[in-house]
Parts: sequence; structure tokens; C-alpha cells
Amino acid sequence: MPAPALPVDYQKVFHSLPENFLLIAPNPEATILDNTDSHVAVSLKSREEAVGKPFFEAYPASDESGAAQIRESHEHVRRYLEPHTMPLIRYDLARPAEQGGGLEEFYWQATHYPIVDAQGQLQYILQRTQNVTEQLRAARAAAETQQKLAEEQERTRFILENLPVLIWTATPDGRRDYFNPRWLAFTGREMSQELGEQWLDNLHPDDRQRVYTQWMQSVAAGTPYQVEYRLRRHDGQYRWILSRAHPRRDAEGQINLWVGGATDIHDQKMMVQEILEANEQQANLAEQAYQNYQLAQQQRQSLYALFTNAPAQIGIVRGPDFRYEFANASYQAAMGGRELVGRTVAEAVPEIAQLGLLDTLNEVYRTGQPYEAHEVPLDFRQEDGQMRPAYFTYIIQRFEENGQPAGLTSYAYEVTELVRARQALEHLQRPADGAAPTVATTPPPQP
Repeated sequence: MPAPALPVDYQKVFHSLPENFLLIAPNPEATILDNTDSHVAVSLKSREEAVGKPFFEAYPASDESGAAQIRESHEHVRRYLEPHTMPLIRYDLARPAEQGGGLEEFYWQATHYPIVDAQGQLQYILQRTQNVTEQLRAARAAAETQQKLAEEQERTRFILENLPVLIWTATPDGRRDYFNPRWLAFTGREMSQELGEQWLDNLHPDDRQRVYTQWMQSVAAGTPYQVEYRLRRHDGQYRWILSRAHPRRDAEGQINLWVGGATDIHDQKMMVQEILEANEQQANLAEQAYQNYQLAQQQRQSLYALFTNAPAQIGIVRGPDFRYEFANASYQAAMGGRELVGRTVAEAVPEIAQLGLLDTLNEVYRTGQPYEAHEVPLDFRQEDGQMRPAYFTYIIQRFEENGQPAGLTSYAYEVTELVRARQALEHLQRPADGAAPTVATTPPPQP
């Protein structure tokens, strides 16, 4: 004989269900009839505070929109007697005073199920509620992370496409796998024409092997790459560019990507070349100028030596006050060895000033007409203070600089012995009556 069935406390079983169930009367007020212990826990409200009260009195809605969604779901179950899942709603709950009080933000996913009798009449509405707050927050965080990642990727893409730099990347073995739009616009080629090692086709033939060799050496050694070469632009002109690349390594130190960039340095390189050529030309001109200067110095020294040691008496005075600039040894000796250079004629040779012959010097300086005189008698004071009479034949000329009068030069020969010899001869040939022949001389100045 089978054992008699034990009575089942279905309410206790209902209370113990491990999910959040709320039993609701099908009336318009949606009166709360019962709920599970789990629902009590998540709703933060005791069963006594909820059972027997209209739904929105027991659990006030956070806003009218949420309340409307709940009413519509209840009405759907009443009308169609089928389950209805509500859209995700926010439903904040009041914390107990022992937990600090106040409202706590929650998000819920609720489904309403119809409970019908044997005749198909609606007896209850069973609400199954899932707290999806943490899942929602996790999903939001994931979405924000994904959005930031997408924004960062878009930012990176924008930078790569708009930087005024020719950007490229390569695989660990050195094969190019990406070129930014700047590169493609520069070369005028499609991406498919540049990938792998095809980019080398656009290099100047004289640079191609050198660049490829240097690139493969960097790839093999895993060291930064830098090289200058000529790249053909879309208009056919070869332009000098500076290309650099660095390897990116993973956590184990293995290269997983090469990132490179190139900049157009053609104008700068041409400018440097022009500067170098100009400097070379300037150096050549400077060398020529130095050689010319050396030659001029040699010629000047030769002329100076010639003037200094010439048997003629050569003197040079500068400016309208006739200041001595040069006097050779013969000139200096004729003047009794007195100090001349740096002094004016009037200071150094007062005999000239006393005779009033400075007017002649002024006339030559003003007009530029040379003055020539022969056997001019002049008395000079010697170093011992004695006066020495002498005769000179000389010419005075003006010299110019930049088309303007600059000074006077004097070339003189002392003819004292010649004059005295002639005078002695004339004395011997003098007639008996004692009449002496006359020699006409005009005493000109000597600077």
C-alpha cells in the first residue's frame, strides 16, 4: 500500500524560490499578493510593507515613463494572456536606515507571466524581475571603452592621413604593408603599387641599391633606420627626402612592426648645396684676392725698396697742409737727416716757408700742373746747426685718389757739384775786364 502523500506548503515553496518573483492580482490596481524571499531582499522592503497594497503604492515608480511601461505590460498580459517582457527600466530603491538611507540607482529587466485557471481565466500575474544593474554598468563601461578605442583609432587614422609627413609601416621582415595618403599623393601611385618591395621602383636608380641595402641591414640588426634618397614625385621630379624608421617590440622584445616617416628636404638640401658652392666660390675668390694682395704687397715692397734706395731724392706729402708721408734715404740726407715723416713741410723745412714758396706748392696742388725747376739754390740747416748752400733740379707733381687731389710727389737731384764746376770753368774763362756771365735761375720750392 503506497505511503500517503505529505501535505505541501506551496506558499513556503514559493517564498523559497531562488529568483525574484512577485505575485500580483489581475485587477487594475495590481494589488500585491505575495513575493519570494529573494524579491524581498532585492527590493529592500519587507513583505509586510508590500503585500496587500497596490503595486505603485508598494513600489513607487522613479518617473512617469517607467510607471507607464509597467502598466502597459500588465495590460498586455490581461488582454492577450501571454508573457510580456518589458524594456529595461530604471527603478531606484530606498535603502534601509541602517544602510544609510536614501535612494540607490537600480536597473531591472522584468517579465510578466499570466497564471490562468482550468477555464483559461486569468487568476494572477507573476512578475519575474532580474537586477541587471551590474551587467548594465559593465556593458556601459565596455561601450565607453570601445568608444574610446574607436575614437583613438580614428584619431590615429586622422593623424596618419593628415600629418605633413610621408608615413609607412613594414612587417618584421621589412616588407612594406602600409603607406598613408600623403605618401600616395606624393608619388601619385596606388597602395597596391607600393606594397612589399615595389616602393623601391620609385627611387632614383642611383640611390636604389644603397637604400635597399641600408634598409635590410637595419631590419636584420633591429636598429633604427635613417637614410636620404631621391624619390620620384607624381610630376616626375626626383625630390630628396629624409626617411627614418624605428622598430616596435612586444613584451618579449621581439619586433612586431616597423614604423617609418619621410620628409621632403629637397629645398633645404639644394640650399645647402648652393651655400657650399657659394662658399667654395668665395673661398676661391678669397684665395685669388689673397694672392693679389700678396702680389701687390710684393710690388709695393719692391717699389718701396726702389724708392728708398734710389739715387734721386724722392719725397711724398699728403693733403693740403703737405704732411710728409715718405722720404727716401737720399731725400732725408739732403735735408740734413732731420725728422720729416708725419710733419708738414712748413714744420720740417721752415726754409721753404720763410722764402714764401708754399704758394707754388698750393698752386700745383690746386691746378694739377707739374712744376719743374733746374739748379735751384737753397740753404739747408745741417744736424750740426751749420747752413749748407746747395743746388737742386726737381719736379713736383700732384697725385690723386678717387678722382680727388691727395698730395704731391717730389723727385729731385742735387746738382751742387755740377754748378760749382761750371762756375769754376766760367771763372777761368772770364774776360779781362772782369765781367761775369749771368746765370738766370728761378728758385722754386722743394717739399
